[in-house]
Amino acid sequence: MVTLWVSKNMRHFGISGKSQILFAIVFTTRYLDLLTSFISLYNTCMKVIYIGCAYATVYLIYMKFRATYDGNHDSFRVEFLVVPVGGLAVLINHDFSFLEILWTFSIYLESVAILPQLFMISKTGEAETITTHYLFCLGLYRALYLFNWIWRFYFEGFFDMIAIVAGVVQTVLYCDFFYLYVTKVLKGKKLSLPA
Repeated sequence: MVTLWVSKNMRHFGISGKSQILFAIVFTTRYLDLLTSFISLYNTCMKVIYIGCAYATVYLIYMKFRATYDGNHDSFRVEFLVVPVGGLAVLINHDFSFLEILWTFSIYLESVAILPQLFMISKTGEAETITTHYLFCLGLYRALYLFNWIWRFYFEGFFDMIAIVAGVVQTVLYCDFFYLYVTKVLKGKKLSLPA
């Protein structure tokens, strides 16, 4: 996960607080196994860092830099994501146990957590350059998982249909943004959507 840190002199105009809340929920539900099992110190530290950064970002957006938060344009109804994803996680999972359902929920939710951000950009019709770089990094992070899945399939024989389908959905959601990023932002233009 890439977290956008904002200094005292900067604004976070254009960042969807709702997407950041969804990412915080993703990492919280995915890493609840911290309470039940220990894998390694590295694994534990990374999970705590992911959760901490997610909540720190939400705090910065909604509390510390509330005056620069654009709540009028961040109007996506997240319940239209959370409720269906929760139902899907209960219906389609690897094992009908509490932690497994929460892990599955986190995988499904992460695949659509960027929708409030993309909706916000579509509402405003443009995005700041730093916001587009941030979104590109988020999309690239997920697209690089394709290589992880290929590696794990060929060298470990591991295949997780839930993660693959959710990852493909998320990558597809980013495709239009990637096209605009390459054709505009990388050429030094501001990202603005066609009217």
